[in-house]
Amino acid sequence: MNAQINTVVSLLKYTYGIVPIVAGLDKFTNILTDWSMYLSASIVDMLPINAEIFMMVVGVIEVIAGILVLTRPKIGGYVVMGWLLALAVTLVFSGQYIDVAVRDIVMAVGAFALVKLSSANVQVKAMN
Repeated sequence: MNAQINTVVSLLKYTYGIVPIVAGLDKFTNILTDWSMYLSASIVDMLPINAEIFMMVVGVIEVIAGILVLTRPKIGGYVVMGWLLALAVTLVFSGQYIDVAVRDIVMAVGAFALVKLSSANVQVKAMN
């Protein structure tokens, strides 16, 4: 059982570590998508900086969150979970990209599972 938990924890850790890093770095290149299109006009109007610079700041946060997941999955998992839920709420209130919001909520559940499995794995190791 412990080997199975280790496998799942590793899979989740690398997924929730690498994906935010890649998405964060892409905020500087927009190779995967034009990230600023996910910002509603009302949010863009409230920003003290232009949308592209704002998305670069978001990219830095995502890279840091991904690194945190890779190095401290129990803490990083909560950070990524919160980040994904915040993104989902923003998308829902903008009335756009509801499908992306649902995906982000599902991904947040996976990040929460990483936290819980990481904790369970530590407890299992301590018992052996």
